[in-house]
Amino acid sequence: MQLKELLGRADMTDSKGDLSIPVQQIAFDSRKVAPGSVFVAVRGTQVDGHSFIGKAIGQGAVAIVAEQLPADRPEGVTFIQVADSATALGRMASRFFGEPSRQLKLVGVTGTNGKTTTATLLHELFSAMGYKAGLLSTVCNKVGRESLPAAYTTPDAVAVQSLLHDMVDAGCDYAFMEVSSHAAHQKRIEGLHFAGGIFTNITHDHLDYHKTFRAYIEAKKTFFDILPKTAFALVNIDDKRGSVMVQNTRAKKYTYSLQAMASFRARLLENSITGLHLEFGGREFFSRLIGEFNAYNLLAVYGAAILLGQDEMEVLTALSQLGAVEGRFDYVAGPQSRRIGIVDYAHTPDALEKVLNTIHQFRQGDTRVITVVGCGGDRDRAKRPRMARAACDYSDQVVLTSDNPRSEDPEAIIAEMQQGIPPNAVGKVLSITNRREAIRTACRLARDGDVILVAGKGHEKYQEIKGVRYPFDDKEVLAEALAGA
Repeated sequence: MQLKELLGRADMTDSKGDLSIPVQQIAFDSRKVAPGSVFVAVRGTQVDGHSFIGKAIGQGAVAIVAEQLPADRPEGVTFIQVADSATALGRMASRFFGEPSRQLKLVGVTGTNGKTTTATLLHELFSAMGYKAGLLSTVCNKVGRESLPAAYTTPDAVAVQSLLHDMVDAGCDYAFMEVSSHAAHQKRIEGLHFAGGIFTNITHDHLDYHKTFRAYIEAKKTFFDILPKTAFALVNIDDKRGSVMVQNTRAKKYTYSLQAMASFRARLLENSITGLHLEFGGREFFSRLIGEFNAYNLLAVYGAAILLGQDEMEVLTALSQLGAVEGRFDYVAGPQSRRIGIVDYAHTPDALEKVLNTIHQFRQGDTRVITVVGCGGDRDRAKRPRMARAACDYSDQVVLTSDNPRSEDPEAIIAEMQQGIPPNAVGKVLSITNRREAIRTACRLARDGDVILVAGKGHEKYQEIKGVRYPFDDKEVLAEALAGA
């Protein structure tokens, strides 16, 4: 492909050199540049790609795309100046891979909680109805039924286009994608053509990155601002910020709710340990998923499927057969099921409260709830005391521990969490830095009938400490602890 073919929507402001040169690959990481590459210099939060232009040329880049062109411009290399490198990267990557998002129906899901479950259930639903579908999520990426590891909620712009290209090649008709606030803000979704967007909810999170809650909301809203008029925007109006998300969108607006009049409304008839009994549009429906939060997820999936042209009865039939998503209210039963373990990804105060509230709805008699929870390092520090407070408010005993401390001292993180412990709850809180030992201790404290919630990491199979990811699976560790306690 010639360079000029990639630049159609890149907002080029100046150029020096031959625009007809062939391009073999697009890269924004200088370490991945190979002969024949075009290197796009993107300004990141930690590193400025403009500092690596010389290195990229040394490794064989035939073209440089940048917001600011260097003074030293070697012969034989084409230089393109653009208004915004991140925007150009997404649009060029889309062209390079043949505009794959226009060859299938791509639906994005954004919100603080429920993104993974909603996107995964959509993938499972459409697969069950006989379609070949793709998935881009926190847990994994899927091309049809083939699973690929996932490093981030939303991969970089080049990786997204490459994955979508693979999905098109594999014959996928649909793709369902989590859209994080980071990705929207960093323009990693530029160049994507969405058939629809879903908003689940928004609560305080990622303030380490966005700094203010308003900025976080604006980042989420950016996704709906870029939707084309041919797309649908489906929002949860039981969240008061649902209407804010779509106030500037060109997409067709639809709503879903458990509490108010909406385009898609459900009634929660029963919420039990065995699942949810719901009424969708006058039709009763049972799901094995548990908790009111999953009623919202199911309603979003149902609404999106109808907006994508699927038959209502076929959707409800297939939806009723779907199970829980890995690491989301994931059951682990002890020997003879005398004690119940639950692993959940809840890593915000709101999500933790919702999971614990759900557990409380099912507790019987003198059943106690023991919560093991930590907070990630190098992330939003403001939520640390609030996480501890939520655990204390809804648990009989709490064990504070490490999550992914990353570069921080895990004991310092726990100390910040301890600031949220109410004075009357101090006696029911333990602090154990070692996560494995914390889980074992919780299981030893549990009596017959008690519930142990291990929160924060969910599906993750590692614990990140000082730049190293050590193997660690909450579900596996909890199962071993329940068996041995």
